Amino acid sequence: MMGHAFETVDVFTDRRFGGNPLAVFTDARGLSDAEMQSLAFEFNLSETSFILPPQDPANTARVRIFHRTAEMPFAGHPIIGTAYVIARAGQHGDKLRLEVPAGIVGVDIERDGSAVVGGRITAPQPLSLGATFSARTIAACVGANADDLIVQAHQPIIASVGVTFVFAEMKPEVLPRLAPDLSGFRAAVEGHSALAERFSLFVYARDGNDVRARMFAPLAGTYEDPATGSAAATLAALLLHVRGGAAIAFSIRQGEAVNRPSVLSVTAHRDPDGIRATVAGRCVPVLRGETQ
Repeated sequence: MMGHAFETVDVFTDRRFGGNPLAVFTDARGLSDAEMQSLAFEFNLSETSFILPPQDPANTARVRIFHRTAEMPFAGHPIIGTAYVIARAGQHGDKLRLEVPAGIVGVDIERDGSAVVGGRITAPQPLSLGATFSARTIAACVGANADDLIVQAHQPIIASVGVTFVFAEMKPEVLPRLAPDLSGFRAAVEGHSALAERFSLFVYARDGNDVRARMFAPLAGTYEDPATGSAAATLAALLLHVRGGAAIAFSIRQGEAVNRPSVLSVTAHRDPDGIRATVAGRCVPVLRGETQ
């Protein structure tokens, strides 16, 4: 494991120590699966990414993403942060194609003059929907009451554009006081086979034309995520699905409750193969280092 360089960046923010921190190993060749998982556990961030040569030379790179306990098929802030690191190295231009287990993620790099400042990613899969849950089940996971949830647009539901989340709309005044309850999460998993492999809960409230959100995944080691790009993109697709229309665009604010304010810009539109979504944000560099 010696001599592997890494960089850390804060994603979905324009200031250092905001947004969601990410560690990026810029050349992961020679690292085993177990070593990647151990490094992600050591960094103890929401995710850590590892750049490898692409399996298809038409693509820019292969990216593997690990959270504290498992590998992810796709994740938003790791892809934007990884693309930011690649683009700052000046090797691949401003349109990248990154291979992840869920498919190919297209990235459009954002610049301010010549400086790389962020990017927009297109999720690798169209919207898919899964099981629904009672308001009571979800409320018990976050210390709320069943009537704190809003279910007119949709029941709490599993949805994905490459990685699954459970989505639930909350009353705006309730959102700031939520906190994950491990017993509630465990009871939900025990009672619903659809949650057996993954239970990440994205709760949101309307804020005018935009959204405020929080994401909890305590059973995977993430008490609260500061910014969840893959869930944000999925929410855009889900809301387009339930509202109708050809396209949708809005901003999501996340992370205030953990003192890492984040801004995520999302869109969704209808394609022949389903509803496709994007998420965009800015990044700032923080650290560089090397394994010993």
